Amino acid sequence: MDSDIGASAPRTRVLVIDDSNTIRRSAEIFLKQGGYDVYLAEDGFDALSKVNDHAPALIFCDILMPRLDGYQTCAIIKRNSRYADLPVIMLSSKDGLFDKARGRMVGSQDYLTKPFTKDQLLDAVRLHLKEDAAVSQN
Repeated sequence: MDSDIGASAPRTRVLVIDDSNTIRRSAEIFLKQGGYDVYLAEDGFDALSKVNDHAPALIFCDILMPRLDGYQTCAIIKRNSRYADLPVIMLSSKDGLFDKARGRMVGSQDYLTKPFTKDQLLDAVRLHLKEDAAVSQN
């Protein structure tokens, strides 16, 4: 019976925002293998409409993007009361303390350095969705 329930349960939605096609595609493959529904955006403007359309449970957001960078994108998402509690994990090829601190200042929950492995990506999703569930139950 459990397998029937699992099959009909809605899958968790994850949005990946990155201007690199390679990063978007590898994240999509890893997340789909982890059983998640994946939505992709190539920049912050594209992401804002997708957040509204698909209501993801978690967002991975690249920092360095044209037009609207990851910090600006995260800040805009977090200013909307509907998405204030939505976990945002920043992605960057730099592993700097300043970048991590600036990400926290705009509301991101975590920071993942590129290139990431499948395990790092899936562990981040599980960690932040579990934390989110624990917070909402209290």
